[in-house]
Amino acid sequence: MQMVKLGIIGVGAMGTVHAQSVIDGNIPRCQLTAVCDPKAERLSRFSAAEHFLSVDEFLRSSETDAVLIATPHYAHTTIGVQALESGRHVLVEKPISVHKSDAERLIAAHRNSNQVFAAMFNQRTDPFFQRLRRLVRSGELGLIRRVNWTITNWFRTEAYYQSSDWRATWAGEGGGVLLNQCPHNLDLYQWIFGMPAAVRAFCHFGRYHDVEVEDDVTAYLEYPDGMTAVIIASTGEAPGSNRLEVAGERGKVVIENDQFLFTRNEIPMGEFSKTDPGRFSAPATWDVRIPIEGHGPQHNGILANFVAAILDGATLIAPAREGICSLELANSFLLSSLENRSVQLPIDSTLFEQHLKRLIESSGRQKPKVVREAFDDMANSFR
Repeated sequence: MQMVKLGIIGVGAMGTVHAQSVIDGNIPRCQLTAVCDPKAERLSRFSAAEHFLSVDEFLRSSETDAVLIATPHYAHTTIGVQALESGRHVLVEKPISVHKSDAERLIAAHRNSNQVFAAMFNQRTDPFFQRLRRLVRSGELGLIRRVNWTITNWFRTEAYYQSSDWRATWAGEGGGVLLNQCPHNLDLYQWIFGMPAAVRAFCHFGRYHDVEVEDDVTAYLEYPDGMTAVIIASTGEAPGSNRLEVAGERGKVVIENDQFLFTRNEIPMGEFSKTDPGRFSAPATWDVRIPIEGHGPQHNGILANFVAAILDGATLIAPAREGICSLELANSFLLSSLENRSVQLPIDSTLFEQHLKRLIESSGRQKPKVVREAFDDMANSFR
């Protein structure tokens, strides 16, 4: 194979972006050969590709080697399983599923080691986060003591939430800021620091907007080695912040406003505390300059890597199986809030699924236009 024949299922906002990138030649050795969407008017923009209104027909008849799934969240699992079982290579948009149980089903469907199965975690291509991961994983920062990530620059208006009946509902989207805005942040967090042992979260549902899902979250995370972390996310704060602060034995890193600031301790803080005779002294420090420009190839980088994995056996930047980790963080935050307690990880995926089903059954009470049938129609349209 010299060229990957790619089909895209779901050509709404993000699906169209990916399709245009392929058409414009931004993805080497990749050709858009088919598009699928239940809304026929969306397909007309791609005259050179085959058009399909149903997933079943697409998987049965399209001339494609690989599939990019860019549908509403719930359909990621059902379509992903179908596409994998058809033998195609699969790239799925974030999140890979809405809840952990579905993610487990999706990952279990990937039984063929020759199939490439990736997730669109494009922030992994950002050199800021790549550099931080190397500092943490190499031990250059020493034992990590504390992480604080404030991500409140996701401000959204009421008009945004009212733009679609399915948006910000349990039935239509499966969550709020954690499932829609923060999957990339949660993926980066676990990719760099690993998974915690326990979380205690406080999710506020409809704090700033007329919605039924969470639009404001504060979560506290604990690790077996004593590391702690706080993650704050909101769509109701303006002006918002995006500040990641990491305190380690050997120094501190702050990523904010396109700057990577590394303040290095001359002596690790634990060692200094035990050996220095001063009562109010602190380790001497110096600022380490780490110039970083730009934020990497992002979506195009993940798609190009997906193609290279198919044609050349390249290592995936974002294997889809790792998508369950960020999803488990989001689910654990919600579970902790719903049950008003600390939650141990890994969580009971069945327990969270039961909670979600109850929320889906009551979905739409705050948004009268949304009813259970709307969710069923949406899910069926992508089957």
